[in-house]
Amino acid sequence: MQFVGLPHGLKINLFGGEIAHHKVERNRLKTKTTNMPQYYNVKETSSLTQLLEEIDSIQAKINSLKPVQKALWATIQEKLRIEWTYDSNALEGSTLTKGETYFFLREGLTVEGKPLKDFLDARNHAEAIDYLYQVIKSERPITPGLMKEINKLLMSGITDTEAINEMGQKVRKPAVAGEYKKLPNHVLQPDGTIHYYTDPLHVLAEMEELFRWIKEFIVCKHPVIISAVSHYNLVRIHPFDDGNGRGARILMNLFLIKNHYAPAIIKKEQRRVYLETLALADDENLGPFTELVAQSLLSTQQIIIQDLNKNSEKE
Repeated sequence: MQFVGLPHGLKINLFGGEIAHHKVERNRLKTKTTNMPQYYNVKETSSLTQLLEEIDSIQAKINSLKPVQKALWATIQEKLRIEWTYDSNALEGSTLTKGETYFFLREGLTVEGKPLKDFLDARNHAEAIDYLYQVIKSERPITPGLMKEINKLLMSGITDTEAINEMGQKVRKPAVAGEYKKLPNHVLQPDGTIHYYTDPLHVLAEMEELFRWIKEFIVCKHPVIISAVSHYNLVRIHPFDDGNGRGARILMNLFLIKNHYAPAIIKKEQRRVYLETLALADDENLGPFTELVAQSLLSTQQIIIQDLNKNSEKE
């Protein structure tokens, strides 16, 4: 079994060879049904099926190249860690460029004139990724408590967050890391309407429902589907004062990496499509969002293949 070098001396089989086994399990349990609400259901269309087959095919190619490219794996992982951190924070409004994110995470260098919070977010997100690998290595159960731990990491050093009051004015409100929200949260949408997330009174029950669904279907459905549905529902609930989007993307990739796939990195340039497909999911159509997650994973896989091929040409 081949292992990838990780930060802080950790080691984990990042893109291993167990995809075929999981495919057998999914086929065996394919007919399993549930009475969960519609926002947990993804219609497996021919286009989605084709994407999933392509993902599995490319992953097999990566696995075949991996044994002869051992020295490159740690570098590839660090590259993905930086890009994932940059794009995830940029989706939330961070002003750091990819280069500034790189130098801050690699060299500890800040840039004059940039908000301190942007650097805190970069540090916290990179540390949350490192923690994700620890969780996978130690085979921790995936629970609401784990999401609280991840949110606490993402919110380290942040005591308040921007909000919009009832008058439509931007204000600052207290943010408590690692605890469920006590005040309602909402967002102003591009069309001028206000989207309200789950009321604080219902957060505990809905988080328990989400993680019950994960536990029931994690071996039945393709990891991309588990990732997309989990991401959407965490965003739909918005259980924390802040860090919900970044936390949802961490959770999304937990399932992919745990099942030996590369992470799906939703790019900053895809922000409009990202928000549009999340809005469609609010109308109980998770198909477009699931396909966006699949396309993002394919893009990551293609980057890995390119890096591996370039290295092979040099040798």
